[in-house]
Amino acid sequence: MTALPAVRFESVAKTFRGPRGGSLRALDGVSFEIERGEFFGLLGPNGAGKTTLISILAGLARASSGRVGVLGHDVVADYAAARRALGIVPQELVFDPFFSVRETLRIQSGYFGVKHNDAWIDELLAELGLADKAGANMRQLSGGMKRRVLVAQALVHRPPVIVLDEPTAGVDVELRQTLWQFIARLNREGHTVLLTTHYLEEAEALCSRIAMLKAGRIVALAKTSALLSGMASTMLRFKTDDALPPALRAQARVTGRIAQLKAHDAAEVEHLLATLREAGVRVEDLEIGRADLEDVFVQIMGEA
Repeated sequence: MTALPAVRFESVAKTFRGPRGGSLRALDGVSFEIERGEFFGLLGPNGAGKTTLISILAGLARASSGRVGVLGHDVVADYAAARRALGIVPQELVFDPFFSVRETLRIQSGYFGVKHNDAWIDELLAELGLADKAGANMRQLSGGMKRRVLVAQALVHRPPVIVLDEPTAGVDVELRQTLWQFIARLNREGHTVLLTTHYLEEAEALCSRIAMLKAGRIVALAKTSALLSGMASTMLRFKTDDALPPALRAQARVTGRIAQLKAHDAAEVEHLLATLREAGVRVEDLEIGRADLEDVFVQIMGEA
């Protein structure tokens, strides 16, 4: 008998009513599965439907049609069992200002009927750099420290499925490294991880498989390696203060002073460089490398 997937979305649709009687279709027949033990990435631009999908998974919103299951438990018909299997780190910093960090984690444990887990709470505090803040009131913590507590709250009942919704948005590099080391360890120990992030280098480094969502529909679903190999092109990256010639401007990706141009082979690289020279574009810090997940994401979103 085949083991049930960790998470299953079956033809999930969600429609919101507009303020003037119209409707907005946030999700349009989304279907995919996340296998047990996977580190899975869900990517998409703002407004693509990622948070709506996670809200339905968490039982905070109800799908207009379709079904969602967690380890075989329907999130509507068997809500309690499905929710116990999930540990969710939300985007928003939501906290109770009246308790210390340790008290917050003990209270969260109680919500799931977990008792006598002080050893695990101590381990969470140590792994997330919160040990010296255990007795501090939540109001006294910085935004980054509050984010660490949210992660600890999500993990305090040892959920088999961990959902991270933009967990490193606006946090420092130290927390990002600490968090990913700990989450990667939990994944190696068998926990399933679902990650949404706008930091595509994180998704490329961590996720074995990725789904891309645009306007409520899945536009790509594949192993990360397959997405990257499907765009096996050379990327020309350089800095310049000059405007690119019109022939190149339309195909370039420009971020501040950094421009990137796609080339399929060495001859095309030489042609691009010759075009830049003829246009009088001064090039600094020239690099030639392979396409990364951001290049793949931009191309797929453009095609979709």
